[in-house]
Amino acid sequence: MRRVVVTGHGAISALGRTAAENRASMREGRCGIGPLEFQDVERLAIQIGGQVGGYRPEDHFGRQELTLYDRFTQFALLAAREAVAESGLVVDEALSERAGVVLGTAGGGLQTQDENYRQVYEEGKNRVHPFVVPRLMNNAAASHVSMTHSLRGPCYTVATACASSNHAMGQALNLIRAGQADVVLTGGSESMLCFGGIKAWEGLRVMSRDGCRPFCATRNGMVQGEGAAVFVFEERERAMARGAPILAEVAGFAMTSDASDIVMPSQEGAERAMRGALRDAGLNPGDVGYINAHGTGTTANDRTECAAVRQVFGAHADRLMISSTKSMHGHLIGGTGAVELIACLMALDEGVIAPTIGWRERDPDCDLDVVPNEARQVRPRAVMTNAFAFGGLNAVLTLRAPD
Repeated sequence: MRRVVVTGHGAISALGRTAAENRASMREGRCGIGPLEFQDVERLAIQIGGQVGGYRPEDHFGRQELTLYDRFTQFALLAAREAVAESGLVVDEALSERAGVVLGTAGGGLQTQDENYRQVYEEGKNRVHPFVVPRLMNNAAASHVSMTHSLRGPCYTVATACASSNHAMGQALNLIRAGQADVVLTGGSESMLCFGGIKAWEGLRVMSRDGCRPFCATRNGMVQGEGAAVFVFEERERAMARGAPILAEVAGFAMTSDASDIVMPSQEGAERAMRGALRDAGLNPGDVGYINAHGTGTTANDRTECAAVRQVFGAHADRLMISSTKSMHGHLIGGTGAVELIACLMALDEGVIAPTIGWRERDPDCDLDVVPNEARQVRPRAVMTNAFAFGGLNAVLTLRAPD
């Protein structure tokens, strides 16, 4: 089987405008969650989030480009630009047909929808911009990344709620393994921090008003974030031949469906996904030193995930480190797994485990080492990242240090 490595990464989130800034924030345990700033925020019950503060689209894109780019597309393009630059990837005619894009998102162009619904229903306008549909469609970010970098191979978007990015990266892995592509830009992007986006989530009654504290007995819900992370996945022999930087090997992937409840997570489904990802990578439970948890800060998710980890890893669960970086950047929904993969890369190539910040009090149902509040200097041989989505959709990746 063809092996797949990560040769570049880029990111933008509440933790920073680059992958390096995101890593630094995770290393320092910095919280990017704060007061939201957008039109009509005062009408919301939830007024905090992991927003990319001070972001000015015109600093990065021309006026004509911005007629086509929703905020989630802008974030994906910026992250992809950084990832390609770090990778040193040069797309010539031959590679163009062997390179693709697979990105995850849940809301797609929600900012565009929110703005135009406001214009039609609140302001009474009878016309919208002719590019509203190309801006709001979920595949917009993937399509624009492919056009920007001349990637003419497989290109599509995965939308599986909170597991979208992990599913997308798993599909990228499988495309390269199967020989259908040699290089895939993959990850995810999301920007749902607008009046309509937050108002819809308020209805679920799972949002916190004061912060995200995964695995803590005092937790009271999730907090939304926004941003993107994009990675260059590349066939290993090709990457080595061109002397590309190799950040990690993408070792395994598995996905399962609970087929039980639209919102309540299933322990059994999570277990099958984690076991499958270990099996696909040829790893034993004891080989994994760190898990980047789904860890949303809701009681149902946190307790179910911890119970599943205990079942899959057995006695080794007591030696595992497990943290949720959502405590810092918020839950990026369809983009969250991508930003969280940065913590996995940091663990493998820097030997730094990102903490779960905001943790105050032990929950006996979450009795694992959740790396509370401060990063830890440990270099694991292999890591796992979990994503468990509404709809009962589970996607788990395993990575290991390059050999």
